[in-house]
Amino acid sequence: MELGYFAMPSHPPECGLKEGHDWDLQVLRWLDELGYQEAWIGEHHTAPWEPHPSPDLLIAQALLQTKNIRIGPGGFLLPYHHPAELANRVAMLDHLSNGRLNFGVAASGLPSDWAMFNVDGMSGQNRDMTREALEIILKMWTEPAPWTHKGKFWTVTKPDTMFDFLKPHIKPQQAPHPPIGVAGLSKNSDTLKLAGERGFIPMSLNLNPAYVGSHWDSVEAGAAKTGRTPSREDWRMVREVFVAETDEEAWKLSTGDMMGRMMGEYFLPLLGHFGFKDYLKASPDMPDSDVTVEYCARNNWIVGSPATVTEKIEKIYQEVGGFGVLLVFGFDYKHKPEAWHNSLRLLKQEVLPRLKHLDASVGRAA
Repeated sequence: MELGYFAMPSHPPECGLKEGHDWDLQVLRWLDELGYQEAWIGEHHTAPWEPHPSPDLLIAQALLQTKNIRIGPGGFLLPYHHPAELANRVAMLDHLSNGRLNFGVAASGLPSDWAMFNVDGMSGQNRDMTREALEIILKMWTEPAPWTHKGKFWTVTKPDTMFDFLKPHIKPQQAPHPPIGVAGLSKNSDTLKLAGERGFIPMSLNLNPAYVGSHWDSVEAGAAKTGRTPSREDWRMVREVFVAETDEEAWKLSTGDMMGRMMGEYFLPLLGHFGFKDYLKASPDMPDSDVTVEYCARNNWIVGSPATVTEKIEKIYQEVGGFGVLLVFGFDYKHKPEAWHNSLRLLKQEVLPRLKHLDASVGRAA
């Protein structure tokens, strides 16, 4: 099993944009120093708790301040970008990364973002746009000119050489392109079927393991359509994690601090508006009102001492049938930086060595 990081990035609404950006950079430097494999940075436009609209700006700076960690958008919201422009921008970012770039894509799930960009998310237009945009981006990177794509949402031409020297020339450094990741939330996720179908990296967002278990079924269903055999080693699992020297300290620093505040003030109410609290319940007949920060901490989060966290990760691993990379869900602890750094350190140095017997290639304990 490997470790990575998934940042919305999340910051409290009173936090300045640069202040939050600088905290994210600090964490990325720590992750690199500690030997984490990868980090994914989200894009949002209308959520004060998720305030970063341009993951590539953070990634470009982070690449200059790190040496080994792979970093990528997690993901670019494809309905809000012209696919030809984004194809060129991501290709350039791949060169700046010296081949350390991952390319995460997403369809966007915030109604306020849909409204800003005039996208009809209620009808699924955002998902249709995402599929079309991704098709165009991949075509830009892999198919020689000339061609014209006339789609439902975009018409894009890759022109032949003009005036002897003007021609499309920008391709990613990684051939044929950076690894592509997609995140799924709902049961029987269509996004994760796409991951299986196309051989992309599947990422399951932080939910009850009973729901997440269905995510691998979606990957396999998609893979069956194109004759692929997906590997559980590629499956990323995003979870809330806080490790401290004792269970009591970890509980206090998580539920009683920024993790608890962000979940209580933003994430749980947001899921409630979507009717998504079911995704966090151990039993579907539970009332929504019982899905509290404390309930999530006890049932879904991975919080505790190194021994407790080891046990919880192994339990989730066995429940879902195995996965390859645990992605720590990012929070803003710039008011207690040593506690967040210590949590990341303990996870890497104390917990991970105790999980070496788990082998995702066979989907069970070896």
